Amino acid sequence: MSLLRSARFPAMLLLAAAILGLVVANSPLGDGALAAKDAHLGIPGVLTLSVGHWIADGLLAVFFFTAAVELQYELTSGQLNSPRKALQPIIAAAGGVLVPIGVYLVIAGGERTADGWPIPTATDIAFALGVLAVFGRGLPAAVRVFLLALAILDDIVGIVFIAVLFATDVNVLMLGLAVVFLVAFRLLSGQLGGRGQMPIAVALVALAVATWYVVHESGVHATIAGVALGLVMLQQPALRARHALEPWVNAVALPLFAFVAALVVIPQVPATDLSPAFWGVAIALPVGKIVGITAAGWISMRFGGVRLAFGDLLAAGALGGIGFTVSLLMSELAFETDAATRDQAILGVLAGSAVALVVAGMLVSLRAWHYRRLPAATTV
Repeated sequence: MSLLRSARFPAMLLLAAAILGLVVANSPLGDGALAAKDAHLGIPGVLTLSVGHWIADGLLAVFFFTAAVELQYELTSGQLNSPRKALQPIIAAAGGVLVPIGVYLVIAGGERTADGWPIPTATDIAFALGVLAVFGRGLPAAVRVFLLALAILDDIVGIVFIAVLFATDVNVLMLGLAVVFLVAFRLLSGQLGGRGQMPIAVALVALAVATWYVVHESGVHATIAGVALGLVMLQQPALRARHALEPWVNAVALPLFAFVAALVVIPQVPATDLSPAFWGVAIALPVGKIVGITAAGWISMRFGGVRLAFGDLLAAGALGGIGFTVSLLMSELAFETDAATRDQAILGVLAGSAVALVVAGMLVSLRAWHYRRLPAATTV
């Protein structure tokens, strides 16, 4: 289990799952895999979803729960628990959101593809921390804290976009029920820690499932239920729940989602015939993130906080370009009714994230090598 809680192995597992999905989709097994993804399961008359949607809406909600618990901790007890601490990464994250949006719209702002502008705004925390773990030995703590805060803030932006932009025909009654379930979930979470744990744990799971169901039926994307549950749960039981769920999220939920999302047939067309959505995402992720985070990060240092070298900001920008999980999800949502454009946007996420991954690995390695050469006193 410790391997699945590390930063390196889950990132490698996620990458391997995405590569496997792409290979399977473009092999003789592709038709069968796509048919399995589209097969419907559930309880007739209550809820029936395709296998792909069960993974994207259901399993991924568990991932968002664990991410929300981490957000709650950082905002209340961690690196973002005061406006002064949060200001610098907030400014850098804003640049890392606005510039990729601008790059995407310049390339793919046409009527058919403009809806994909949120896709290149996300950063994958699992991959970013994985690259840091593999290549970042020797980086100062201040650099790591800045990068973690940046990735967390990008996650917040992604969550807000999913909640606001991709809600359809909102059912207020169902949202009201979700609020009732969330209040009950929070109150009951305070009972954990004493004797008789099992009945309380079962009741919490039942409330979580009920919350997920009514959010799904409300027209808001179901993963937002995971976010809400992670934010309202009392901190100590929430951290214990995250610790218990983390190996399963890293071993099952995220790799399955990466595999299913990457089940895309690569179009047999010249590069010049690829959709603007592909080029918009593939360029906005690595280029937009590096430019936006580096420039905004440099501006943010005028307001105080951690002093980072230009090379550190470049490395942070490159790490920010690894969109992956949330970008894949937003590709599915942005072009839900246009399968061809959706598939090209997904290919753009994979291509752009791959470029950012390689560049980030090189830049982080160079920065770590630079700091390892300095006297120990200067790298604390």
